[in-house]
Amino acid sequence: MTNDTRTGDIVSRYGETRLPRYTSYPTAPRFSGSIGAGSYRDLLGSISDTEPLSLYLHVPFCRSMCWYCGCHTTISQKDAPILDYLTVLKREVHLVSEAIGRRQKVSSIHFGGGTPTIMKPEEFCDLKQSLDRAFHLDQVAELAVEIDPRTLTPDMTEALGAAGLTRASLGVQSFDPKVQKAINRIQTIEQTAGALAGLRKAGAQSINFDLIYGLPHQTVASAVETARIAATMRPDRFAVFGYAHVPAFKKHQRLIDEKALGDAQERHAQAEAIADTLVAAGYRRIGLDHFALPDDALSTAADRGELHRNFQGYTTDDSQTLIGLGASAIGRMSEGYVQNDVAIGRYAQRISSGELATSKGYRLTGEDRMRASVIERLMCDFRVDIEAITRVFDYPMEALTKTNTMLETLLRDGVVSLKGGILTVDTRHRFLVRTVASCFDAYLNQGGRTHATAA
Repeated sequence: MTNDTRTGDIVSRYGETRLPRYTSYPTAPRFSGSIGAGSYRDLLGSISDTEPLSLYLHVPFCRSMCWYCGCHTTISQKDAPILDYLTVLKREVHLVSEAIGRRQKVSSIHFGGGTPTIMKPEEFCDLKQSLDRAFHLDQVAELAVEIDPRTLTPDMTEALGAAGLTRASLGVQSFDPKVQKAINRIQTIEQTAGALAGLRKAGAQSINFDLIYGLPHQTVASAVETARIAATMRPDRFAVFGYAHVPAFKKHQRLIDEKALGDAQERHAQAEAIADTLVAAGYRRIGLDHFALPDDALSTAADRGELHRNFQGYTTDDSQTLIGLGASAIGRMSEGYVQNDVAIGRYAQRISSGELATSKGYRLTGEDRMRASVIERLMCDFRVDIEAITRVFDYPMEALTKTNTMLETLLRDGVVSLKGGILTVDTRHRFLVRTVASCFDAYLNQGGRTHATAA
């Protein structure tokens, strides 16, 4: 049996399985209402005064809906709802700082969405000033913003630069006109190149492009052409995601023609073709779905075994506390996870009344921490010293590896090897690292939620 045939067989067997992306463990479906505003206030009050924070601010508004989107966002052609939301968001910033009890040091800030740059320049600057009043921002190493090149204005680019922007992430997805029409996102090459040039001039030190494979009408040829064109622009990083078709949860995805979606074999072929194109252009494969230039911080972190994974994907951020601000935002504390109300109205009502908007969360157990360590190292390094991690947590290694049916199957199929307590994912099968990680997920399939396919 040839390697191509063998890989095709593996894709057929595992590729259609729906699994979490493991940007956290346990994953969000395990969160419950037992963690509320009172619990979160206590957790904020217990943060050490020497611990730097990471901040994530969620801006859940866009001007139009991209039909592939899996984010929590609202379409608004008017500015009034956005202004109202920003007023509430600034109020939450104050409430969180008040609960901490001081202007805590911040190491990184990430604006996500939605479309954060839907704000006007003066509104963004005002929000940044609110952060500066509530937190100690003098030592911020990274200020990152997610950007839609179609709506980015020169004035906003200038404002981002003045605020200290260090990293920008641009949505690209596909340059194929047929695919763009099928996902309701028309974006020219010129718009993307213009946004990148402006951000470089404004001082952005690192720029990421998001690409997606598995979109309707997408082919290997069109995926390669998009990657080739994008690589000529020389962004510092790429994040390449597989489209997750979950119309039961995201109703706007029902506008996508399911008959135009490729199967697991086609998705895998597109993903590998994009990877080969980017590697040939000088980018290094980082983790499951990121690519970076050799001198980028992600490449350095990967070489040192210091790569991490959080809700924004692969990162160099090693902060133990992530404060989520805004509707649906998720935070990570030393004790576990917290999430704000998803509905903008309920979020705004609670914050406006002076209450934190935490609606659910999860308190970590010792076993959770141990499994989370195993999963993160697998996702970042494709290998993990299970014996060493279980020893730290005083947990029997056999409890993870013995009678583990999926792990035994993966070992038998050559997807992984286990020697001396070290589990390694075979280089040819790294696209199945989420499948390997799922072997150590004690809660898999208990939440009733549909995830993205493994390939």
